Amino acid sequence: MRDEEDEVVPATVVIREYDPKTDRDGTDAVDRDCEVGPGGGMSLHADLLGDPEARIRRSPRYIMLVAETSGRIVGLIRGTVKSVATGESRPGAPAFANVGYILGLRVAPSHRRMGIALLLVRQLERWFELMGAEYAYMATDRSNEASLRLFTARCGYSKFRTPSLLVHPVHSHRLRAPRRATVVRLGARDAERLYRSRFAHVEFFPADIGDVLDNALSRGTFLAIVDKGGYEWRGVDRFLSSPPASWAVASAWDCGGVFRLEVRGASRLRRAAAAATRALDRVVKWLRVPSVPDFFRPFAGWFVYGLGGDGRDAAVAAEALFASIVNMARGAAAAVAVEVAALDPLRSRIPHWRCLSCAEDLWCMKRLGGHADGWDWARSAPGRSIFVDPREV
Repeated sequence: MRDEEDEVVPATVVIREYDPKTDRDGTDAVDRDCEVGPGGGMSLHADLLGDPEARIRRSPRYIMLVAETSGRIVGLIRGTVKSVATGESRPGAPAFANVGYILGLRVAPSHRRMGIALLLVRQLERWFELMGAEYAYMATDRSNEASLRLFTARCGYSKFRTPSLLVHPVHSHRLRAPRRATVVRLGARDAERLYRSRFAHVEFFPADIGDVLDNALSRGTFLAIVDKGGYEWRGVDRFLSSPPASWAVASAWDCGGVFRLEVRGASRLRRAAAAATRALDRVVKWLRVPSVPDFFRPFAGWFVYGLGGDGRDAAVAAEALFASIVNMARGAAAAVAVEVAALDPLRSRIPHWRCLSCAEDLWCMKRLGGHADGWDWARSAPGRSIFVDPREV
């Protein structure tokens, strides 16, 4: 989210629900004005493939609000509501809560410091409460001081979790995976049973995991096994009753079906250097050149979700999974990403490029009004794992 601290609100500003028949051009203009990037004159452009609601449409309940003044759209915000695990232990079953997720908050540069972002957030929070949400949360870059001031100082959010976003480019050559790991593909129903059995207590695990796995953008679920005894996959029932010594599981999501990214403003020298690495990689794949994909034209990305495992060599299994998914993405995506909790032991073996990754993202959370009694998830200590819903990427 990229917004400046807000101050004086114009009296003519109206916050209303997005109308796809009349508002598309206006919201596209705001998104273009708010491009962000790595600096050095470059910016990262995201194209939602002509559908401003594409990032939220696959969630069970969603809304998009716009801020309008004098017939012009100057701000927008998106939000979803779903039921997720809180990580709290309760007798008999994991604890779930309804949460609202804030994403895509934008205010046109010409209308910042006018209170518009604050109006959008408060209106969205009211909708969250109408939908039965107990909490609201958002994710941002730690360096985005304006967004942090808005949410923590003015809207009452607390700094909640600091996961890492790890990104690896997709090369012409195959990424090497540990040979002692065996990777098998799971059917959607087996994957759902495994996730519900082993991950239902993990923070943000979605109650509708079956819908996520069945989504057309989900490219499959994979299980990596590391077992010196030669463990053989014989179905999820045997796995749950007698798991291997070490294992990891993860699913892949094709973000390219929702949006395309593009780095703009790169110099000719940078473009030429990147193209040279790709050409060399195509000609002599055996050299395993760390080539730079063509990020300077619209490209698709894949996201790895539901990563978790158990056993002494679970991190090795996770490395095999991630490498397998990167290899599977060749020809379909330019990069593959995964987001892992700060304390997740699997993160140590995940292949990634530091220059493309974010070592410490920041999630902020707020307990909404009317839910002030008892345990407060927003102030709880972080766990070892976190389940990142691919629909919110």
